[in-house]
Amino acid sequence: MIEALGSISPGRPLREGLDRILQANMGALIVVGDGPDVLSICSGGFLLDSEFSPQRLSELAKMDGAIILAADASRIARANVHLVPNPAVATSETGTRHRTAERVARSIDVPVITVSEDRSVITVYRGEHQRPLVPVERLLARANQALETLEGYRDRLDVVTNALSALEVEDMVTVRDVVTVLQRTEMVRRIAEEVDGYSTELGSDSRLVRLQLEEMLAGVEEERRQILRDYLPADPAWEVSDALAALSHLSTERLLDLSKVASVLRVSAGGSDLEGAVRPYGYRLLSKIPRLPEQVVRNIVDRYGGLQQVLRASVEDLDTVDGIEVAGAHFVKEGLARLAETSILDRLG
Repeated sequence: MIEALGSISPGRPLREGLDRILQANMGALIVVGDGPDVLSICSGGFLLDSEFSPQRLSELAKMDGAIILAADASRIARANVHLVPNPAVATSETGTRHRTAERVARSIDVPVITVSEDRSVITVYRGEHQRPLVPVERLLARANQALETLEGYRDRLDVVTNALSALEVEDMVTVRDVVTVLQRTEMVRRIAEEVDGYSTELGSDSRLVRLQLEEMLAGVEEERRQILRDYLPADPAWEVSDALAALSHLSTERLLDLSKVASVLRVSAGGSDLEGAVRPYGYRLLSKIPRLPEQVVRNIVDRYGGLQQVLRASVEDLDTVDGIEVAGAHFVKEGLARLAETSILDRLG
């Protein structure tokens, strides 16, 4: 459905054609797809195979019957077509045009668009779903409201992330601390997904919304991947991608329950025990050191096995890690010291 809405968003030629039909107080039934499945339910009409233009679409809407477009809406395949979908397919609509549209969308995997001349509404059907197009002004209001919510969640995520860094330095991390951050990252992701849907519908009017969304999401995905790398047990059968998938499939109700999140993510052998102590490998803090290659980060973690051991390592010890020269060892040691100091000051401040 999001893909279908994107194809008729403001600025797209198809949307201009639909708007022209609305302005002329006409109705229309448009199928975006001309594959064998669609053609098998077409009866009569005219074969056009003409290049698409908004003007042509609005002129063809003056005729009865459906208009068949290519899958990418670049060409008008047929017009004045009588569609004969399976009458046994259930539909909740009452008007002939809308009943046909819903049956076609439920039978064939193509977007079907109706323009209602009585209600002046454009409706998109795809599979079991239908969505009336919302005016741009209302979409912008919804997108801005969602962005405000996202900003608040991002601020709270930054607070708990900074707290986790300080606790890691002090070796006082519990399952609750880790799961709280991961829960917050998933909440941010879900709100961002909603904003992205509005952005898709807004089309050419979404530039400012997209800029704000990208700014608020900066670093979130990388942060949660590094946290999972730090705390997941070394088990080839349960990797970061598996944990992320499990997190995304949690219902909103279960996501709000930290014990259930902990159980699903398997960050501790204790399962859902939120007060159990856990220790990071150190991937996340090491990755925050500027210009430190990923391979060197892995070598350091492989050598020491945990963040506390890395923090206690001397420059001479670090210098023996593959890929680190003497200057690099000093650089890593100083970088970790700065991160530790900043994390503790943020927590106290």
